[in-house]
Amino acid sequence: MITLAITGGTGFVGKRLIEQALAAGYRVRALTRRTQPAREGVTWVAGALDDTRALDELVAGADVVIHVAGVVNTPTREGFVAGNITGTQAVVDAARAAGVRRFVHVSSLAAREPQLSVYGWSKHGAEDVVTASGLDWTMVRPSGVFGPGDTDWLDMFRAAKHGIALLPPPGKLAVIHVDDLARLLLAVVATNPGQVIYEADDGRPGGWTHRDFARAIGTAVGRRVLAIDLPKPVMLAAARLDRLTRGDKAKLTPDRVGYFCHPDWTIDPARAPDPALWHAQIPTPAGLAATAAWYREHSLL
Repeated sequence: MITLAITGGTGFVGKRLIEQALAAGYRVRALTRRTQPAREGVTWVAGALDDTRALDELVAGADVVIHVAGVVNTPTREGFVAGNITGTQAVVDAARAAGVRRFVHVSSLAAREPQLSVYGWSKHGAEDVVTASGLDWTMVRPSGVFGPGDTDWLDMFRAAKHGIALLPPPGKLAVIHVDDLARLLLAVVATNPGQVIYEADDGRPGGWTHRDFARAIGTAVGRRVLAIDLPKPVMLAAARLDRLTRGDKAKLTPDRVGYFCHPDWTIDPARAPDPALWHAQIPTPAGLAATAAWYREHSLL
């Protein structure tokens, strides 16, 4: 039986990945900062990316490392470096020391444009670490990940409930349901396509315009939305206000404004997985409706 060592297993993507891995018959070793309930097939390893002992324990006896953990939003450059670059280096070092050759790395489309944000720069730096590792690596750059259990999109759903969508300047984006992303990661484990970088989305040709995606969220919450494009200076002012009101928990930050305003966050078709390996199965409208239902069930919407 194949054993997977997973970082970020208690996060949004990691939880779904573990569910699918267990259903597929894998054993799982997963890193966690907090005590987790015992679960058949899962060995929880207490620690974090800056804990060498914990990482050594995590990868011991593993066949494949899947590095999901990373920092998406933090108020400082140092936080991005620690969570994405230094953390990735630590996991790579642990895998090499343990003789684990297969390494699957979850990156981001933001890594393509490192000049736009510290986040993108740090994810690009993490890719450099993996590329230079000497391991048998495969990377996946997901587009915007959504689905039940996510909170990053919550503000947009809440605004849509009131009939409003506050958007960046006109542009395009790609999205992917969390369960489809988890399936892709396991497909990569099962087939070992080699040293390749995949970019994955929901299969919608050309992605979504900001306005169309906002309207799709409106449909999911049962409202027709008024889409309003905000100039970058207005978004930066809104980011400062969000920081004042929510502090380090702010969802809109100046760093995020940097890449939100990029006009094209669709995938590169040349990097899309071969359909024989994987293709998206969950239509985005259905996924958005399920996400809205989850928010309501948890009194978030």
